Amino acid sequence: MAVMLAHLPPFRRAGRTMLWAVAGFGAATIVLGVSRNLWLALAAMFLIGALDNISVVVRHTLIQLLTPDDMRGRVTAVNNVFTVASNELGGMESGLTARLFGLVPSIVGGGVGAILVVLGCTAIWPQILSIGSLTGLRPEDEAQVRQDSDEEVAARE
Repeated sequence: MAVMLAHLPPFRRAGRTMLWAVAGFGAATIVLGVSRNLWLALAAMFLIGALDNISVVVRHTLIQLLTPDDMRGRVTAVNNVFTVASNELGGMESGLTARLFGLVPSIVGGGVGAILVVLGCTAIWPQILSIGSLTGLRPEDEAQVRQDSDEEVAARE
């Protein structure tokens, strides 16, 4: 998938692509969890890896493009800490849920969780759906971001 993404044109609807990739990741994880067939399980694992790669590429590209230049190193460092920590914590969580609930419920629950994350992100941040091509994205003007933030705070009060 990484080789394909390197040679394909940029996504025209990156936000939707990312959310569909994560939802597909969840669906493929559910298929893996309930599969009793080796070839179906291998196909599900292939899809899990490919769809995860798509979502990672879009997420990391968004972070690099939308973060102001003076903050990019710090934001990338924090993102990397959370990514590494989430992999380790996810491994522990998977083992713990498999021990407590069994292997199949643990895998299926992880897939359902991924789909719920997509639904939650779409509900909380619907603007993700409007992210178009990654080629023209730039950090917003700092003053505009500050003004939007002030307007949000004022609207909540």
